[in-house]
Amino acid sequence: MAKKMFGGNIQPACEYCEHGTPSVDSNMVLCKKRGVVSPLYSCRKFKYTPLKRKPLSKPQLPVFSPEDFEL
Repeated sequence: MAKKMFGGNIQPACEYCEHGTPSVDSNMVLCKKRGVVSPLYSCRKFKYTPLKRKPLSKPQLPVFSPEDFEL
């Protein structure tokens, strides 16, 4: 059996649904089934699309000096 992405416990949200499209101002989602809805809204027609998820930003790496590596 295939392992589900993100552990299979994804909260439904129109933000990353197959039927939703982000609006121009990105505060709402244009849904093919329900019209204009909130990005956190979900309905029975929710179908997860992993390519619509926005990845988290990378954490800042610490800055080291040459003195940090001296014995």
